[in-house]
Amino acid sequence: MEFWVATNNKGKINEIRSLFAEVPEAEIHTQSEISGFTPRPEDGKTFIENARIKAKTLASVKSNTWVLGEDSGLEVEGLGGLPGIHTARYAGPNASDSENISKLLKMIGLRSAQNRKARFVCALVVKTPQGEEWTFEGELQGTITHKPQGQMGFGYDPIFLPLDETKTMAELGPSFKNQNSHRAHAIKAFLQRLKSL
Repeated sequence: MEFWVATNNKGKINEIRSLFAEVPEAEIHTQSEISGFTPRPEDGKTFIENARIKAKTLASVKSNTWVLGEDSGLEVEGLGGLPGIHTARYAGPNASDSENISKLLKMIGLRSAQNRKARFVCALVVKTPQGEEWTFEGELQGTITHKPQGQMGFGYDPIFLPLDETKTMAELGPSFKNQNSHRAHAIKAFLQRLKSL
């Protein structure tokens, strides 16, 4: 049972593989395995639009199989929802995780030092082998810390403190993420629907 994932992000791929562990027959493939494949620019206005662009582009070369397009990011309330769809490139087109984190902490300090509420959001668009489109969404509420803490995870995990937790995502590690993350909620919703077929 093949599932093709429209991403080159190694952190996301590792998480998705872990979440699919409950489907023993699943074979996870990524767009990087397709020679000459060029992703379309993610120029949508929302996470779901960008996830749809990814899924449709990959499905155009991988029809009659399962294709997953996923877009996710961080929304900070005091920054009016930023970085939002610009999460991965907040500090620039090729910004590192640490550069993005530095810019985010600086902007919060300038604009909303008191309001550090935030949420991770995930939009998942699945193209079925029959060409149908399924959509799923997940989120994880929390707050932004004053400095990075922890070595596990990627992206903004070192500064994201999930609701009711005392450690950041980067301290809590993969087992917590696989149960509670925005991506886990979206993927698990998809797997539930898959089981009902």
